[in-house]
This record gives sequence, C-alpha cells and structure tokens, in this order.
Amino acid sequence: MFRSFAQLAHGVPAKPYSRSVVLLALTLLGSASVTADNLVFNSGKKQVTLLELYTSQGCSSCPPAERWLNEYVNDDDLWTQVVPVAFHVDYWDYIGWKDIYATPEYGERQRDYARAGRARTVYTPGLFSNGREWRGWTLRLDPRASDREPGNLAVAIADGQLRAEFPAAKSPLDLHVALLGAGLETRVERGENRNRTLAQEFVVLAHEVHSSPSGQWVVAVPAVAGLEPGRHGLAVWISEPGNPGPLQATGGWLPE
Repeated sequence: MFRSFAQLAHGVPAKPYSRSVVLLALTLLGSASVTADNLVFNSGKKQVTLLELYTSQGCSSCPPAERWLNEYVNDDDLWTQVVPVAFHVDYWDYIGWKDIYATPEYGERQRDYARAGRARTVYTPGLFSNGREWRGWTLRLDPRASDREPGNLAVAIADGQLRAEFPAAKSPLDLHVALLGAGLETRVERGENRNRTLAQEFVVLAHEVHSSPSGQWVVAVPAVAGLEPGRHGLAVWISEPGNPGPLQATGGWLPE
C-alpha cells in the first residue's frame, strides 16, 4: 500500500484498495467566526492535531489515503480538533504524470521529517500526525488526540492581512500559513492513475513560513496567481525553527 522511492526503483507493485468517498460542503465551524470586517481562528489551549498527507497524483497507492483524508470535510472535529493538509510531492512526476499541485519544497518538507528521525524513509502516501509518522489511517482509525496544552494560537484575517499571536512563545518561532483548495477534481491522462478522476480536499496551494522572535506576526495571506473560484481554507500552525513538527495549529474555511 505504501510505496517509497526505493521500492519503485526495484519494481515493487502498488496495492491500492477502494473506499467510499464523502464530499460534502460545510459552513464555517466553531473554531472560526466571521464578521463583516474579519475572520478569526483560535486553537484553544489544548494542542490541535496537524494531520499532514504527502501524496502524488502520479502514485496509484495514494487515492485511498486521499479518500480517507477527504472524509474530514464532513467531520465534526474539523478545525477544532484536527487540521488536515495535503502536500503534493513532485518526486513521482517522472513516471508519466506531472502533479499539478506538487512543488519541490513540499517533498523537501517530507525529507526534513525523515532527516529528523520522524519517518524511516520518504514515501507516498505518507501521513504525519503532529509531526510523527502515522499509519493508523489504513485501519480507519482517528489520530490520537494530544494531551498537551501548549497554549492558544490566535489568528485574525482582514483586508488580505493575517495577524497571529502565540502568547506562550518563549523563543523564536516559525509561523506556517497554508492556503488550501477544496472540492478539487483532476482527470489524470497518463501514468499509474491514467483515466482516473481524482477528487481531492485540503490540497496545499501555497505554503509560506514567517519567523518571529516574539510570538507575534503580521503577514500577507498567501496568494495564488490564477486561483480558480471554489471553496478554500486556511491552515495555520507554528513550529520551532529547524523542526518541522508543529506545536499548535488552527484554521478554517474562508468565505466564498
């Protein structure tokens, strides 16, 4: 089911399986409040789970993991307990299909986890729960909730600017801001998923990192040239410099 770069090089076949897909549109959940002027996200004191999927449209083993992640669109824990993101990697592009959402930076982030000892190798589909390799999705398990209380990550968005504050900061921290695409469909014409239409949620369309010595940030909301109309979300998390694992996360849907 999992396939690493080394496995493909040695001809190990993929073993995909099928599962039902839940694709329902939601209104903003309790972690986000909207007014005429701004949008506010708060994580709360307890650590929210950042759930990262590393995937590729060119990998036949990935659609089952994507379908599992897609189900969070209709999950009561979305944004309040779990912030899901799907990073598309480009290291399978050479086998026949160039993933339109992939960048080298996303694959490098996955390698950072491997270099930090958080994963045994780099492969797809790869899942990380709060910075730790996690394969429970294959058994349809939910990631285990953290019992840590790192403090509240507060985010306010207005007029294209994002203000974030993490009062518990005691040293320089990195703020990660990811613009997410939802309800996406791609018809794959070549490669291992040829003639398949892939439905994908929580796809990272842009990911930016901003450092701060004080736990306070004022940055621009990530922009994507030629962004198509549709449903979009924002995932925001903080980490220590040089450590990809998150300390706290929050997010929510953006107004359509």
